[in-house]
Amino acid sequence: MATVAKPTAGQLNRKGRLPADWNPENAVYWEAEGRIHARRNLWISVPSLMLAFIVWQIWSVVAVRLNDIGFAFSQEQLFTLAAIPGLVGATLRFLYTFGVGKFGGRNWTVFSTAVLALPAIGIGFAVQNTATPYWVMLLLAAACGLGGGNFSSSVANISFFFPKKEKGTALGINGGLGNMGVSVVQFVTPLIITTGTFAAIGGGGQVLKNGQQVWLQNAAFIWVIPIVILTIIAFFGMDNVPNAKQSVADQFVIVKRKHTWIMTVLYVATFGSFIGYSAAFPLLLKQQFPQYVPLAFLGALVAAAARPVGGWVSDKFGGSRVTAIVLIIMSIGALGVIYFLNLKQFAGFLASFLVLFVAAGLGSGSTFQMIPNIFPQKEAAPVLGFTAAFAAYGSFFIPKLFGWSVASTGTPVTAFYFFIAFYVVSVALNWYYYQRKNSEVKC
Repeated sequence: MATVAKPTAGQLNRKGRLPADWNPENAVYWEAEGRIHARRNLWISVPSLMLAFIVWQIWSVVAVRLNDIGFAFSQEQLFTLAAIPGLVGATLRFLYTFGVGKFGGRNWTVFSTAVLALPAIGIGFAVQNTATPYWVMLLLAAACGLGGGNFSSSVANISFFFPKKEKGTALGINGGLGNMGVSVVQFVTPLIITTGTFAAIGGGGQVLKNGQQVWLQNAAFIWVIPIVILTIIAFFGMDNVPNAKQSVADQFVIVKRKHTWIMTVLYVATFGSFIGYSAAFPLLLKQQFPQYVPLAFLGALVAAAARPVGGWVSDKFGGSRVTAIVLIIMSIGALGVIYFLNLKQFAGFLASFLVLFVAAGLGSGSTFQMIPNIFPQKEAAPVLGFTAAFAAYGSFFIPKLFGWSVASTGTPVTAFYFFIAFYVVSVALNWYYYQRKNSEVKC
């Protein structure tokens, strides 16, 4: 077996540690040295992405508390505040998708992590004044969309570091643990707002109707220092992949590929559901079962934990097969939610919703495992980002659809019928193009 010589200083990327001809598919180099570089970048990418998700979804928990501390927003306005970061984040993902190819993965990670401090600081000051107008809150919610854009650039970047046989697992770890930020912010916020952690520099507390004092600004301020730390770590610890640079025009060829759009539908059904339900779940609990709002973090937690498993299982048994199974389970879970909502039975509602969350997490991993097997490397990276951009609109449309359903029919049940119909269409597309005997691509 031929050996691969270590790269000379002249071969190294000027701002990193990778050889100019970086190729993770070279098995000898991968085992000798490549895996070390890839894992280093992955384990810096994961907490950076987690912080992005935390900032992106911070309104899913802040909005729940606003009226409790003296604001007077309508239910529709609160659902909108939870939804707007999704709209902006999804739109930014189209730009972020091409950022890695244009500027380099390390450079883009440093920039996209650093700017998260802006909305975190802004929210911390805005929630302390009940006279803050709604339009200011909307602007801050929109600024949190900066966190939503990160996912597309993060997965595109990590896809360059791993060989095809390990991409599903690597992307599952990056996406799954990064997605965990949704659960982290929903779990940490109720705890951190009860202490005057930043009172000396961040302002006094607010008094709830029951007399309890809270510091809602902590929900945002607590993330500023980690953002600064991760920005510095990414600057010194990550790499720009030397041969990953592409012009936007070169990357934009993916929009002409039929399978780009098919995989977009499948990823909207899986990850779009995960992020949309995560954004809406706290408000749904507040509305339907208010005494159980502290359990809101469970949905995002189980979904994020399931994502790496979905990628790993798909590496073993095939992404299209796993995707088909999870879409069917999602339909069953949605039917269960409808059934128990009509009965006003919390245990069954929670169990059904958690099934829905777990399946959505597994499907997020399985669909991302399919993409590198359908597209060549140079196209797979932007396709990952492109599909993620469309799927992120779920965090806008799902809360808005719930808001419409409640306003129009008095219950969120109607919205679930739309979701089930979409899952059925997705099952059919997956079977026709990737599963059946004469399908165009087997994956």
